[in-house]
Amino acid sequence: MKNRSWAFLAGGLLVALLLAGVVSNYASSHPDGLDSSLLKGCTVDADDNIVGGTCPAQQARDHELADSPLADYGVRGVRNSFVSTGLSGVLGVLVTFAIGAGGFWLLRRRGGTPTDADAATPTEGDPATSVAVRRRADAAS
Repeated sequence: MKNRSWAFLAGGLLVALLLAGVVSNYASSHPDGLDSSLLKGCTVDADDNIVGGTCPAQQARDHELADSPLADYGVRGVRNSFVSTGLSGVLGVLVTFAIGAGGFWLLRRRGGTPTDADAATPTEGDPATSVAVRRRADAAS
């Protein structure tokens, strides 16, 4: 990979890590469209706890992975919510990057095998061969 590609990749990763680690803490804590539609018909207090009425949100149960280390956009065991949310975002970006990079690495290894046409020896004086040889030389430089 060229140095320019590495710089672009590193810059993109740095931006993603900054967004996940810092800016994610400033996201809105108000319910999104789905959450607010599930609360229709209920009365909620300032902490968004249901205090009356009937609505679909009253039937909500904890997810099977509610006790996982990265549940609720935080890292279990980290007391500071700002650090917990940022660390969760950074871990998510790194895991996603690792999976994506591994997938591209596997695809590149699989797609790099020469075909029969690539292995054919060029015929001297053939115009198509000289174009193919020039293209390979340009690609190598």
